[in-house]
Amino acid sequence: MTTSAPADAALYARFAEIFEHIGNGTIEREQGRELARDAVQSLKDSGFTALRVPREYGGSGVSLPQYFRLLTRLGEADSNLPQIIRAHSGFIEQQLETGDDATRERWLGRIAKGETIGAATSERTGSTHNSVTVTPDADPGFVLLNGEKYYSTGTLYSEWINVAAHDAQTDLHVLVRSDAPGVARTDDWDGFGQRLTASGTTRFDNVRVPVDQILSRYKASEPRRNSLLTAFYQTVHLATLAGIARAVLRDGVAFVQGRTRTFGVAGQSSPRDNPLVHRVVGRLASLAYSAEALVESVAAALDRVHRARNAGVATTADYIAVDIQAYQAQQIVLEQVLEAATLLFEVGGASATSEPRRLDRHWRNARVIASHNPAIQREAAVGNYHLNGAAPEERFSLSHGAADAATPAFKQGAVDGGKSVVQDDAFAKTGR
Repeated sequence: MTTSAPADAALYARFAEIFEHIGNGTIEREQGRELARDAVQSLKDSGFTALRVPREYGGSGVSLPQYFRLLTRLGEADSNLPQIIRAHSGFIEQQLETGDDATRERWLGRIAKGETIGAATSERTGSTHNSVTVTPDADPGFVLLNGEKYYSTGTLYSEWINVAAHDAQTDLHVLVRSDAPGVARTDDWDGFGQRLTASGTTRFDNVRVPVDQILSRYKASEPRRNSLLTAFYQTVHLATLAGIARAVLRDGVAFVQGRTRTFGVAGQSSPRDNPLVHRVVGRLASLAYSAEALVESVAAALDRVHRARNAGVATTADYIAVDIQAYQAQQIVLEQVLEAATLLFEVGGASATSEPRRLDRHWRNARVIASHNPAIQREAAVGNYHLNGAAPEERFSLSHGAADAATPAFKQGAVDGGKSVVQDDAFAKTGR
């Protein structure tokens, strides 16, 4: 595949106006719970959603570090946006990691034309089984999809839905048109942050799906296999958080520069000259710098293993090491960004809590992102790795191969061979 990529400066210039446009509408969307359809469409139209698609398939072919730098800037503009396209981004990486030429040509080619893919793979907390079923249709070229998924992030904005389902024998991943008859998407996500990600319910009622849209079969009980997907998905969260930290610094500076009176200090009329305010803003700048630097470090590690894999020299130890690095960064970035989002209010008095400013959205969004992944479990895994050399246990996997559902093997529920890749825990069967 083509590996050359445009320079960073050209990429920043290409998307500067788009990020500004998205950022200008953030507070209004937040206040009115207005889905970010226009913002997402601007990403599709500009080619942002095809940045990691190789050039031979019509994309930009940017490197992983470049992608995460841009994703951080997008998170600064509106932290809902990286979350909305997270499953889409992971699908691209999955294809780069395990897809064959025909599958890449078909799906990455569609993505290069502006189509995106949402996810309907998670169950509500407490569910112990895959609730979406695949059954034979009267026409052997189709199957029927029935059931319901929650946490369907990005699906309301996407042309396609990556659905985790099961037939009589195994679990499957199926791509379904989001506007297919029988598909219902509901914005009933009730989290106090990331409100515009539309991470709600998707229902399937006798949805007819061509068998060639069954991408894979897998066993959730399979042990972890060499893959970058777990670390990739985590780094999307980290980049989004780093973007929030940048936004906190931006809004803190703007708040102070726009004030003419320092709160709580008689006789002081210039907050920007107050040394206490200097300390707060200095701390915000340092926290944002640290978060962004950690994302850069993990992205570079991902890129090294990605290149080693393409060269055929990546080892299991390489994959484990990059997972551990992502987990270690997670522990620090979460704390630092939440600290910054709280510390922001120290630059002003009660006026900083004004509803029209919506400065609270930074903490709410960061807290919700921080809750997506089990940080305490990851921290324990890091400790076990350093103490005992134990690899993190990951069992949410996909078994990739030529999932030809029209063959007798499909009807018998045979599991295709091929490489296995690790699913992000956000796609686990029992919650986000």
